[in-house]
Amino acid sequence: MTLGELVEQLGGTQVQGSPEIELAGVQTTGAANGLDLVFAEDRASAVTALAGAAGAVVLKAGCVEAYASNHAVGVVEADQPRLWFARAAKLLKPEVEPAGVHPTAVIGALVELGFDVTIGAGAVIGECATIGAGTRIEAGAVIGPYVSIGENCRIYPRATLYRGTSLGDRVVVHAGAVLGADGFGYVRDKTTGAYTQFPQQGTLVIEDDVEIGANSTIDRGALRRTRIGRGTKIDNLIHVGHNCDIGEDVILVALTGISGSSTVGNGAVIAGQVGIGDHAHIGPGVILGGQAGVFSGATVTNEGLKPGSVLFGTPARPLRQVLREQAVLARLAKKQRTVNKD
Repeated sequence: MTLGELVEQLGGTQVQGSPEIELAGVQTTGAANGLDLVFAEDRASAVTALAGAAGAVVLKAGCVEAYASNHAVGVVEADQPRLWFARAAKLLKPEVEPAGVHPTAVIGALVELGFDVTIGAGAVIGECATIGAGTRIEAGAVIGPYVSIGENCRIYPRATLYRGTSLGDRVVVHAGAVLGADGFGYVRDKTTGAYTQFPQQGTLVIEDDVEIGANSTIDRGALRRTRIGRGTKIDNLIHVGHNCDIGEDVILVALTGISGSSTVGNGAVIAGQVGIGDHAHIGPGVILGGQAGVFSGATVTNEGLKPGSVLFGTPARPLRQVLREQAVLARLAKKQRTVNKD
C-alpha cells in the first residue's frame, strides 16, 4: 500500500517524500526498514525517526521546524499521530485468506454460514446458529445453538458462546472467553438454608466493534439481557455479571469484576482489579483507578469534578481526597507513636 493511499483514507498532510512510497507494515523506529511506517509525538522522537531507516513517519505538526526537500523519507503530519499509526497498521496488516470449513468441524442442522466464513479444526457450531460473512471461527471454539455472529468477527481457539448469544459485526473474542453462561443468582430457603438457582434464561448482546480478552467471562441476563455496548474493549480475565449494561467505548482492564445488574456509562475507564458491587451505577466518562471499589447500589459520577479526574480507593472517591485522608492518617499515626514513647 502506498503512503498516498494511506493519507487518502486516514487524512493528514504529507509534507515530505513521494506519495508512491510503498509500505508493508509498522514498526518501532530502531527496528524499521524502508517498507515500515513509524510514528513520533514529540520533537526528540521525531528527530530520531527521521534519522532512521523507516520508509515513512507520521508525526504531529510542529515537531520539526523544517523538512529536507530532497529527503527520501515520507512524512505525514496528523493531529493524533499514534491514532493515525494504529489505523494505518490495520490497513497494512495482511488479510488472512478464508479457509472454508475444516473437515473435522462439527456443523449442526440449519446453520447459516455467510460468504467466506472460516471454521477451524474441531470447532463445533450448534443448530440454527448464524455466522456472518468473513467471520473466522478458530480451532476448538464452541458456538452454541441459536447463536448469532455478525460479519468479519474473529472467534479465537477454545472460546465458548452459549445458546442464544448475539454478536454484532467486527467483534473479536479471544481464546478461552466464555460468553452467555448462567449468572450467579440463587434464592435461599430460610428454613433449610438450601439454595435454588434463580432462572437464568435471558440473553447476551455484544454490539459492533467490541473486543473481549482471553479467559474473560460475561454472563447472560437472568430474565432480561446483558449488554456490551459498541466499541467497548475488555481485557483478559474480566468478569461481567448477569443483567449488566456496559455502555459504548468503555475500557475494562484485567481482573475487574462487575456484579449483576450494574451499569457502566459510555466512555468510562475501569482500571485493573476494580470491584463493583451489584446494582451499582458508574456514570459516563468516570475513571476508576486500580483496585478501586464501588459498594452495591452505589452511584459514582463525575459531578463536580474536573474532566479526567481519577477516583481511587474503597469506596471510590477523588484522588485528592484519598491523598488528604492518607496524610491525616499518617500524621495521627506519627502523633500516636510520639505519645507512646512519652
